[in-house]
Amino acid sequence: MERDNLAIVVKGYPRLSETFIAQEILGIQQAGIPYRIVSLRHPTDKKRHPINDRITGAVDYLPEYVYQEPMRVLRGWLKARKIPGYRRALNIWWQDYRRDRTANRARRLAQAMVMAAELPDDVTRIYAHFLHTPASVARYCAIMRGLPWSCSAHAKDIYTSQDWDMREKLRDMDWLVTCTSANVDYLRKLAEDPDKVNLLYHGLDFSRFPEDLPERPLRDGTDADNPVRILSVGRLVGKKGYDDLLRALAKLPADLHWRFVHIGGGDGEKYQKLATELGIADRCDWQGARDQKEVIAACQSSDLFVLASRIEKDGDRDGLPNVLMEAQLCGLAAVSTAISAIPELIKDGVNGKLVPERDPDALASALKALITDPRLRETMGRKGNEIVRRDFSFYRGMKELAERFGVNSQSDEQAAIPAEQPAAE
Repeated sequence: MERDNLAIVVKGYPRLSETFIAQEILGIQQAGIPYRIVSLRHPTDKKRHPINDRITGAVDYLPEYVYQEPMRVLRGWLKARKIPGYRRALNIWWQDYRRDRTANRARRLAQAMVMAAELPDDVTRIYAHFLHTPASVARYCAIMRGLPWSCSAHAKDIYTSQDWDMREKLRDMDWLVTCTSANVDYLRKLAEDPDKVNLLYHGLDFSRFPEDLPERPLRDGTDADNPVRILSVGRLVGKKGYDDLLRALAKLPADLHWRFVHIGGGDGEKYQKLATELGIADRCDWQGARDQKEVIAACQSSDLFVLASRIEKDGDRDGLPNVLMEAQLCGLAAVSTAISAIPELIKDGVNGKLVPERDPDALASALKALITDPRLRETMGRKGNEIVRRDFSFYRGMKELAERFGVNSQSDEQAAIPAEQPAAE
């Protein structure tokens, strides 16, 4: 099997919320697999993770909107229409468009034509991250160019997509990997060939984390000058359940001393206003977007991690949030909700507590139990560290992915993929 030369299609690059993709791309680079990144959008985040500075592959930005680069789209069409697979791709796109008459669907064809026209001839496989729009562009381009393609699916892209769309993409691609057992079960029911769908946890690169767990003070909420530090990391969007979390915090006893620290982008004003209405604004610290080094430092200095994920009306939800794995690797007990793949990591009563989604009362009860019991937090945090190190190694999954791209298997799980060195300061 020859080693693939990849075109990796992503929604945007780089993105602070997609550390797991950057981690995987760096692993591909370290495994010696030739690649280039094809991004549907330009970056919008003001900060970037140190890991992105280590990724050296070329990045091609497709026209995000046709009106922004009309001549480039025209040139792409003029060249793409001469490619043997163009007619078949156009027919498939038209079948899709009749069922999804949106500007988004039309834009994906324009992007696919530009990609097909500009993609270097030495690319041998297209690999898309996310089963919705990136996979659409990858599919149309792959058909035009006569290339095999494959996909990594995650959460929102699965549960907000139409079944017919996913079913037909699964039919056309070689294989798909996805990061939770729940996703595997869901997608295999849609696939004509269920064996195309495979479990591949993102996992963590342990070299980016301190090897030893911090010695945390045994804070129990009784000292106003030394409150229990509760951390949450996530975008301020509906599926993260931050309104549920704030309401749960407001239900804690008035004489229990805690401080809530939030890291992540999004509509901070909305949630800060809610915190004010609930009378807990003075206990909340909204830090905004931070890079991963800062997130790890926050995990090291906190006492407890919480994420109140929930399923939105349109089906959008978390899969297995990397931040939960990161918190556990740092020895933090976690309180979260029993949805999606979160129970694949958090075992209720073992390394954290699980509560029903959209239930501030249950969430408050779980938080109170762990705020007041530092020994239990410590025990759960150590167990969480053990579970992540045992079951969620990035190298284990990266070895399997590298083999799919033509890298020979080696006995040492890190032999084909050098361990990440500390980023330069």
